[in-house]
Amino acid sequence: MRVFVTGGSGVLGRALLPLLAAAGHAVDAPEQGELDLFDAEAVRGAVAPADAVVHLATRIPPPERMADPSAWRENDRLRSEASRILVDAALAGRAAVYVQPTVTFVYPEDGAVDEETPVRDVAPHLRSALAAEAEAARFALAGRRGVVLRLGLIGGPRAESGFGTLDPGDAGAALLAALEAPSGTYNAVRDGGRVSNRRLRETTGWRPRR
Repeated sequence: MRVFVTGGSGVLGRALLPLLAAAGHAVDAPEQGELDLFDAEAVRGAVAPADAVVHLATRIPPPERMADPSAWRENDRLRSEASRILVDAALAGRAAVYVQPTVTFVYPEDGAVDEETPVRDVAPHLRSALAAEAEAARFALAGRRGVVLRLGLIGGPRAESGFGTLDPGDAGAALLAALEAPSGTYNAVRDGGRVSNRRLRETTGWRPRR
């Protein structure tokens, strides 16, 4: 499979790219600055040969700026506008699957949750995550496979979050597994928390090792 990956130099990209290569996939992962993800014509050409598209590009602001709505502007564009351009390009080409990671932070703040839990009243900086998910759903509605992977907080063994945590290596393995998953939304988090990872585990055989 030929896989087109955005954001290959980020935490998720660094975890996923070696796994793709080890699994025998050909990978196209433009370096930062090589491809303008907001240039629809350039993206269409880059995506045309791909059998699968994985959109990892984000621009999360540093902790000291997270309370500033303007600091999220580029990240919002990558999740909404760039996702739309990528899905358009994938639909114009041969891609059979589109994988869009988002975050478990879209869920309510308490109680057990799974993929059927309604998502509403999310914080403003998370609305673009839902816009990105809608683009994956649009890809699926066109008769192909659109997969949303809601990831827990990426961190080391001591990371704690009520929204679930995940080691980068396990996140990479979840993204690899998502390439074979049916259309839909899946959570990828560590075992034992309030966020269920049962759907991804039962559908693809993935489970966190750490």
